[in-house]
Amino acid sequence: MNNLFNLEWWKRAGTRAVKTMAQTALSLFTVGQVIDDVDWVMVASASAVAGLYSLLTSLAGLPEMDDGSGKDSAE
Repeated sequence: MNNLFNLEWWKRAGTRAVKTMAQTALSLFTVGQVIDDVDWVMVASASAVAGLYSLLTSLAGLPEMDDGSGKDSAE
């Protein structure tokens, strides 16, 4: 849980979460769908949940923070 106090970890986990949210939002659009037909509330809520899941998953470890020892370098 030392990650919670590590600024570098938050930057990297946040970047991953934002990318996950963007990928989730894009996946909810269908080809040829008119912009008025998009359920924006559903897109926003699904993307927010995906971002939260990404942050929670990052608590288990971020590969980019791994120093090769099998543990996060933030620990």
